[in-house]
Amino acid sequence: MNNTAVLVALGLFVNVCQADLPGVLHWELQQDLETAYKYIHNSLEERKLFVVFEPNIGKNLAGFSERWGEEYNRNDLQGIRSMVFCNGWYANQVSNIDPQLLALCPLHITLYRQNEMTHIVFVRPTHAGKGGAANALLQELETTVSAAVESGIEAASR
Repeated sequence: MNNTAVLVALGLFVNVCQADLPGVLHWELQQDLETAYKYIHNSLEERKLFVVFEPNIGKNLAGFSERWGEEYNRNDLQGIRSMVFCNGWYANQVSNIDPQLLALCPLHITLYRQNEMTHIVFVRPTHAGKGGAANALLQELETTVSAAVESGIEAASR
């Protein structure tokens, strides 16, 4: 399938929103959270971005629903899951260029479900390291993570 056809097909299922917050990449898709999560997880690992921790934030927050009362889940989210991931080579390269940017290690993405849409959000490494010596490396990393997310979304949408 040529690139144009893939982009058109993907556009039917996913919406990449970048205007909301400049430091956050945001994708939306019409797929249940667990299916999207599974495919994105696999896609990250295929790119050697190894998932090392998988907090179910929604489940953890639900334990506080009684205590928080009306303040609990005011946006009516139907689930929140995160993936904490790392690639040793990128971590080493970042530490060689600017050890302060190890604040990015490990990276994470969060998926949440709202209004029958699954949302994926990722803090842009290039935003955190803007203007620094590691900018080219961070752009490569951001591109790799974005490609993994988009590939996972495409697989989940088939």
